[in-house]
Amino acid sequence: MTLGYDLYWSFRSPYSYMVAPRLMALEAEYDVACNVRPVYPLAVRTPEFFETRDPLWTPYFMKDVFREAAFLGLPFRWPRPDPVQQAPGVGYRMQQPYIHRLTHLGVAAAERGRGLPFVAEVGHTIWSGEVDNWHEGDHLARAAERAGLDYAELSAVADGQADRLAQVVEANQVDQRAAGHWGVPMMVFGGEPFFGQDRFDQLKWRMEQAGLSRRA
Repeated sequence: MTLGYDLYWSFRSPYSYMVAPRLMALEAEYDVACNVRPVYPLAVRTPEFFETRDPLWTPYFMKDVFREAAFLGLPFRWPRPDPVQQAPGVGYRMQQPYIHRLTHLGVAAAERGRGLPFVAEVGHTIWSGEVDNWHEGDHLARAAERAGLDYAELSAVADGQADRLAQVVEANQVDQRAAGHWGVPMMVFGGEPFFGQDRFDQLKWRMEQAGLSRRA
């Protein structure tokens, strides 16, 4: 029996990037199907979160993401450029040239049954530090190809159906909160939310209780 779960994902989340290899390995080894449900990052949907946070939040966060990546053995560098832009005086409340299209590409990939490999490959491209200017040249096209997708076709959908895809993202965000949390990465299995890349082991444990089986 194939076990299914929802994955709420943001391309601006370093922790989403960090959990992807384990989710890919889980699906390769076990009879599991991931339903990727991309959402916009908090900086875009609730910028007031960052405007009212404790001043200790940022320095701790920056220490933790680099430490966690090193602990997991993953290459890591803050993206160049950041998928979410900010400016003095307005913070994140500005026109965003990257994150909406990225998120819509993720929705289109999920609709084609390749959501998990797409977010894993694009996440690696953005966060690993292996390339600069991930948004230029053929970096995204090559990531899509590795995920088994035609980037030209995916781009045509993202650009031509932006309003529809935005509605899908909004629905994902409503369902995410209804499932029990607002952050990413968040996996939902059997109606139970697992927030954070550090909840992967608990997610797998619950799946084992539900009869998780290896692929033949």
